[in-house]
Order: sequence, then structure tokens, then C-alpha cells
Amino acid sequence: MPSRSIEEPARQVPLYGEYEVAVLGGGPAGIAAAVAAARAGRRTLLIERYGFLGGMGTAAGVTNFCGLHANVHGEMHRVVQGIASEFLACIDRLDGLNAPHLILGKILAQAYDTAAYKIAADDLLTAHKVDILFHALGAGVVMHDERRINALMVETKAGRQAITADIFIDCSGDGDLAAWAGAPYEVGDNAGSMLYPSMMFRLNGIDPQKAGEAWRTIPALMEQAEASGTHHFPRKAAIVRPQRSQIEWRVNFTQLAREDGTAINGLEPDDLTRGEIDGRRQAVQAFEFLRTVPGFEKSYIVDLPPQLGIRETRRVVGGYMLSGEDVLGCTSFADSIGVNGWPMESHVAGDVIFKFPPIPESRGFNELPYRMLVPVGLDNLLVAGRCASMTHDGQSAARVSGACFAMGEAAGTAAALALGGNTIPRDIAVEKLQRQLKQQGAFIGQDQAIPKGL
Repeated sequence: MPSRSIEEPARQVPLYGEYEVAVLGGGPAGIAAAVAAARAGRRTLLIERYGFLGGMGTAAGVTNFCGLHANVHGEMHRVVQGIASEFLACIDRLDGLNAPHLILGKILAQAYDTAAYKIAADDLLTAHKVDILFHALGAGVVMHDERRINALMVETKAGRQAITADIFIDCSGDGDLAAWAGAPYEVGDNAGSMLYPSMMFRLNGIDPQKAGEAWRTIPALMEQAEASGTHHFPRKAAIVRPQRSQIEWRVNFTQLAREDGTAINGLEPDDLTRGEIDGRRQAVQAFEFLRTVPGFEKSYIVDLPPQLGIRETRRVVGGYMLSGEDVLGCTSFADSIGVNGWPMESHVAGDVIFKFPPIPESRGFNELPYRMLVPVGLDNLLVAGRCASMTHDGQSAARVSGACFAMGEAAGTAAALALGGNTIPRDIAVEKLQRQLKQQGAFIGQDQAIPKGL
């Protein structure tokens, strides 16, 4: 069927505000970017499509931080510091943070309460005088010329509005702002496949004593259920773990695909619609199985999140693309701005495959180069988070919240330095950025001592 279109009449769009730094997207990268820029004295706006912050960590119900820690020669250390440390302390003050827990016997993750996360994020940004615009969906850009963005267009309940800024930071997760501005990007593995999305959910009413360490026994129970034909699961490697309250557990059982078996495309509205409906259906099926597990007999679904959990869409091409080889080889970079300690985590058809650097032989983390935050061909845009410059394999590791916090803090700090030096982000003195990040308490690798503790 030929495509059809309607011509939209030209119109004057109201100007919402003029800023020095505008950040699109309020996940870990956006939170850290906005705080870093505002703390440096720059008038900063954070634009978020929902009425709360957290990105996939709240909107998709992820409910645990991955990538804050690294397995350094067999010993665990929290290697993402700086603004992330301040934020974790805010969540902890609200009694919303679990102690870190071991994954696959090799790496730590850390669960949190989503309500505490949302409140802590509000508190952190308002404390640093970041302006926040909730319920605003990015819709396009107006360019000054082919290399500079003049305004970001957003759709709000008051209609379309425009936001101007000297520097923009794309923390949308999908590289929306970069794509609208004409930055080059890749999608998936360039062969039609992306990391598969999931529909997370949470259960309440679990008996903690009966459930015990159910995460150890559930995989075998799944295999038995599959073999007997009573249940079918869309993927292996199910994750079922307790939250802060032991009567509440998070569940990551699902995997969403198109009819042809390839991953749901998070850039296609019809795919997203299918994924949301199928995801809720899969959640109910997973719940029906879990009711057969000791301790879960009287459980119930307490939360299905606002949206499907998307892991990968666009990856913007920057001055360097972090690769899977960099992750497995624990690569160092002269322009490092942070580190990633999470392994490659490939969500493939029917399974989740983890690949770690050699343990305990390696230091367990790779550095993140500043160049991966600087898109090719644009002079007043930075990118941070899962849409930063990475290959498909590299992104499977550094897309998680720990690396996103590190990238965001570096991007916000770099924007402030560029404005202070009357230059473009690409041309700032990286050594000055690195010094500033260290002064802010960030760990960027290189010659710094490994942070102690968890």
C-alpha cells in the first residue's frame, strides 16, 4: 500500500524557555547530566516524557542497579561513584535501597524501591536547582545550520512548545534528539536483530520463610514444567529476587518478539503496541507458574510498569564506538571519563548470554572514552546512556545504569566546560574534564586507586 500523508500547516510555536544546557530524558544518564551541568552553574532543563524520573529503572520496572560494581581480580568494588553515590545516599535515606546481591556468582547488582527512586531523583535535581519539565515528549528539532541545533520541539498538554539551548544532551535512550538533528546512527546488529525487550513485574504476598532462596530453585522448576508440558517460557535465565520488603519480589521472565521471531523494535509504534500487550500476557503466564513455587502460593501481581523494558534501539555514531572486545579486554583509554564493570549481556532468542572478562585474572572493568559521547557532525550535542556510541556487543554491557550514570555526569560536566571556555564539546581539553570529574568524586580508572567498599 502506498504511503499516505497529510501536510501540516506552518505555525508559530511558543518558546517554553531558553537554557544553557537542555537534557532530553530523565534516566540515570539524564539525571547525572542535568545535576552535573547545574552544579557547575549552568541554567539547565531536564525534559522527561513521564511524570517521574528513572528511565527504564522506574518506567519499565527494572528495580535494580546493574554496573555500579566490578569484580576486580576476584574482589567486589563499587566503581561508579560521583553523582551516583550522592543519588544512592538519597535513596538509602528513604530506606529504599537493598544491600548488593551476587549475580551468577561473579558480579553484584543492587535492588531499590521504585517509589524511593522517584522521590530521591526529584530531591536531588531540585537541590541542585535543575529545572524539570515533566509530561513533555520530544518531537523534533529546528536546526540553526547543519551542525548546530537551535531548538528542541516538545509536545505537552499545552500543545507544541520549543526549547532553545546552547548545548543539548541526548539521554533519551533511543537517540531521538541526535537522529532528528541528522547524526549518524546504527540500529541493532545491522542485520535486523536487537536485544530483546522484556516486561518486568512485581509480586507481593510472598511468604519469605517458605520462599527462602527461591531464585536458586526456580530454574530447575521451570525445566520440569517445560518437560511436563504444563508451562512454556519465552526464555531461559529467569530473574526472580526479593525487594526491600521480603514479601515483595521482582520478576524478569519475559521476552518480546515479532511474529517472525525477531526482537520487538522499540522505534516502531506498532511493534511497541504488540510488545505491551504480549508482555502483559507473558507476565500473567509467568505469574501462574510462580504460584506453584513454595512461598508464592498466595502471591499477586502488585505492579505492571508503565512501559515495556527496551534494551536497545539506536546507537549514535561518535568519535569512538565502544566494542565487545573493549569490554572483555578491560580496555583503557587516554580520554576515559568513567568505567563499566558489567559484562556483555546478550538477550538473544530464547535466552540471555553473559560474557565476562577473565575472572579473577582481569581488573573486571573497561574505561569509557569521552569520544563515545560526542556525535559525528554536530557541534552542540552530546549523547549519554544506552544510545551513546557503542557497537551492538559493547552496548549489551555499557547500556546498564552504572555506565549511564558515569556517561551522564561526564556529559553534563563537559557541557559546562565547553560553555565556560566558549568552545564546542568536541574541542574541550579532556584533561581538564578528567580533573573536574575526579574532584567531583568520580572514578575514571587510569591512575586512580580502586574505590573501596560496596
